[in-house]
Amino acid sequence: MAEFRTGDGISIHYQVEGDADAPPLVFSNSLGTNLHMWDGQMAEAAARFRVIRYDQRGHGRSEAPQGPYTMDRLGRDVIELLDALQIEKTAFCGLSMGGMTGLWLTANHPRRFSHAALCNTAAHLPPRDLWDGRIRTVERNGMAAIQEAVVERWFTPAFREENPGEVDRIRAMIAATDPTGYAGCCAAIRDMDLRDVLGLIETPVMIVVGEHDPATTPEQGMAIAARVLGARSERIPAAHLSNVEQPARFNAVVLPYLAGGR
Repeated sequence: MAEFRTGDGISIHYQVEGDADAPPLVFSNSLGTNLHMWDGQMAEAAARFRVIRYDQRGHGRSEAPQGPYTMDRLGRDVIELLDALQIEKTAFCGLSMGGMTGLWLTANHPRRFSHAALCNTAAHLPPRDLWDGRIRTVERNGMAAIQEAVVERWFTPAFREENPGEVDRIRAMIAATDPTGYAGCCAAIRDMDLRDVLGLIETPVMIVVGEHDPATTPEQGMAIAARVLGARSERIPAAHLSNVEQPARFNAVVLPYLAGGR
């Protein structure tokens, strides 16, 4: 197991795959999952990139300190991972919370990123009461109290019916997430408002929206695309986890772009 310690002393788990001489690509996971949410991208991604997958703090095998966390801290975890691996510049792909992390990164550290795909995400995600309620629920009752409701929002009914094994795989990730880490990241999303920095982003960005996404709606994604200069947008017929529900389409759209395509 590869890990490094952040500036605030937290252990972050990561995996590196692909040719060591290939251009790097960082994958950043959503709230309630881990680096294995990207398994459907790995065969194609590792054929052209040096792929770095990591577990966001509080998720997977990364440490889950007591929260609240901030988007600034989630972003600095990535910068410190790049520094630990001596990577000066990389492509980046994040979904949901990973996409929010990518917004912070491209706004604050533009020289570190060649291209970014920010998927099924938002720059601001109110209301605060929703996040406070979710924090209270998992702290009192654990992840089992929310996992079914989350799965219903993450996948379309047709996908859930036709792909029960894949849905079970993601459900298991939710169930295995440390409630403390989940709550800490909920606080980071609750307190996030990146709308005023979107115009500062200079990194080439692709915004991916799920046509049936109730969690981060197409309108929220397109609002980002409208404010990031030169941003490209793509729509995928999926709900929230577009990379899981439509991996072939996701890979065909996102990976060539991250390799320098337009």
